[in-house]
Amino acid sequence: MWTLKSYNCEHCGSDFISGRALKYHFQQKHLGKVHREKCDQEVLKGKQRGHSESTRDRSTMETHKLHWENLEERNGKYTDTKISKTCRMCSRRFGTVLSRENHEIQDHHFTACKRAQMSTGFSPHNMLECKGPQELQRFADRKICPASGSQRAACAAEIGALLQLIQTSFPVPASRVIQGGSYVKGTDTQGCSEIDIILLSEVFADVNHFKKQLREGLETLRESLTRTAYGNRILMGKRTPLSLRFSFLCTESLHSHSFEIMAYYDILGPTPSTDLKLHLYCKLYPCKDSDEAQLCALALVRYQVDFVKASVVRVKELIRLMIHWLKTSFASPTEENKFRRLPSSYTVELLTIYIWERAEKPLSFSLVQGMRAVLKLLVQYADIDVVWHRHYPRKFPVLVKVTQKRTRPFILDPVNPTVNVCDTCNAWDEVAHVAKLSLRKPLFSGVRAEPPWLFTDAW
Repeated sequence: MWTLKSYNCEHCGSDFISGRALKYHFQQKHLGKVHREKCDQEVLKGKQRGHSESTRDRSTMETHKLHWENLEERNGKYTDTKISKTCRMCSRRFGTVLSRENHEIQDHHFTACKRAQMSTGFSPHNMLECKGPQELQRFADRKICPASGSQRAACAAEIGALLQLIQTSFPVPASRVIQGGSYVKGTDTQGCSEIDIILLSEVFADVNHFKKQLREGLETLRESLTRTAYGNRILMGKRTPLSLRFSFLCTESLHSHSFEIMAYYDILGPTPSTDLKLHLYCKLYPCKDSDEAQLCALALVRYQVDFVKASVVRVKELIRLMIHWLKTSFASPTEENKFRRLPSSYTVELLTIYIWERAEKPLSFSLVQGMRAVLKLLVQYADIDVVWHRHYPRKFPVLVKVTQKRTRPFILDPVNPTVNVCDTCNAWDEVAHVAKLSLRKPLFSGVRAEPPWLFTDAW
């Protein structure tokens, strides 16, 4: 099989089929410009100051591309949407993952070679090119870890003010508010910061009218937010029937957060009994209305947050690295595979916590060793089989039924026994391929498993 030689631009990573094309590109896009580290953009020499002033007021899709993509990936976050059985090319749904894979091969000619071409997309100067733990730590401090100190405090103040504005602008009085997302859990990165706001109100207890009330309430909130003083820093996402999504630009450190606002009635209340939670699981398991299941599962979000938030600081650092890997190592979907869905951030969080628990929960460990362990498990994704029992007993009937029918990869949501979080991805083969290539990068060159990660030698 023959391949064309490509010419790579050292400034932006673009590829060209000839040296002449590369030269023309450089003259048009980069000549006479300087790169600004603070905003990761190129500007004309002599105009850096004006650029700094204008950047503060600009909230564009290009500047915050990773955040904006997060808004489109969050559909199946709270319930099992069976994405794993949906064709990544035509969105046709099948009864099993195997049937879906056979369809992709036969009808779309999705061969191993094509999968390799469509999956890999390592960003230029990515962290996998680091040579050793010290260089990786410096990369993480500069490119991945969120702002700290006074910048973090200023960010928290802005988010708090926006949350208060959301509550007052929502036309229905909220009896309680639940917050979720990577920002609240402490696993957010510079390129991925999610904030979920769930407004609970008894108004939505009327099952006959709540969907209409919810749509009208979210639309009113959408219009109200765009008219406030924050309006020029809010970029609204596509309208959805159950939520309001937007990207919000923080002025203090020029980063953004992807918000998702949802509302429902308070099914569990602030201090639910074990029996009440088990009753909710029994209601979710047979539920055929995906919208209702999604809304009912909102009551469990705070327990998802608590599960991840309880991890030690080093685990959260490892989670950040793995989420950054997920966002920067894959090619963007094309028109041909536009229905491809990669694992959610929540799935990555749970997988990383599981690996840490397998290593007997060390308080301090090498991030390189931890990343290597997670990537090696992703290569063997068909062996992933994870269940926690902190929120439901081992012999709970719903849990028994779900585990009897399980297909791998299988990570049962630790707070919701009706959901396999791996089912929100239909491209585990692509994840395994990119993970395998990642292990060949300089970061892992010559690295062997050390205690407490020796169990990974069996993979």
